[in-house]
Amino acid sequence: MRLTLLSFACFAVASFTAYALADDAPPKIKVLLITGGHGFETAPFFDVFEKNPVISFTSAKHSQNADAYERPDLLTYDVVVLYDMPKEITEPQKAKFLSLFEKGTGVVVLHHALVSYQHWPEYEHIIGGRYPEEDGKGGHVTPEVGYQHGVEVPVVILARDHPVTAGVGDFTITDEIYWGFRVQPGVTPLLTTTHPQSGKPLAWTREQGKSRLVYLQLGHGPSAYDNPNYHRLVANSIRWVARH
Repeated sequence: MRLTLLSFACFAVASFTAYALADDAPPKIKVLLITGGHGFETAPFFDVFEKNPVISFTSAKHSQNADAYERPDLLTYDVVVLYDMPKEITEPQKAKFLSLFEKGTGVVVLHHALVSYQHWPEYEHIIGGRYPEEDGKGGHVTPEVGYQHGVEVPVVILARDHPVTAGVGDFTITDEIYWGFRVQPGVTPLLTTTHPQSGKPLAWTREQGKSRLVYLQLGHGPSAYDNPNYHRLVANSIRWVARH
């Protein structure tokens, strides 16, 4: 009987400790992942977020212009991740987008979201750069401005002591490169490359209003999504802009 009572007591203490630890665990970072305007392989891309144990995410897709910003719960998220490429944004949608920075919502901008809103200069200022399309239609490659898929890209860490690059060393990734994109002065570069044709830098940070923002140029297709360094950079970016 004594052993039984002792075993029960140990079990009760262990159960209470586990419950207390679970109860004290920090809440997950609430992420809104916005897509639309550019195709991608959904399953391997969403896997980057599904395997991140510190976030819960909701996927939203623009159906007309930038209408994902019209959701009534927009400002309830800790972080908004942009993997979208819409061409147009209405004035009310602009106001909703700008409200993120008044609230202090963290923003992570990935890959082709650098191309969005060619006729809205403030967007370029906010995210820190732009891939310019003269005709606004995309797909036109020139020596001055263009892209190439399936490139072995050597990635070099510039800001080795920044939280976004924590746990990441120099690496190689099979990805799409851009060249001829503009980068605004005042950004903090995080990554670069020794690839002679790729634009540089490959990632940067800046602050807008009350918000932190990260732009990461990497991220086209499963060969990039599956790279563990890409997972780490995206996860670190989310944590940093969320101030966790």
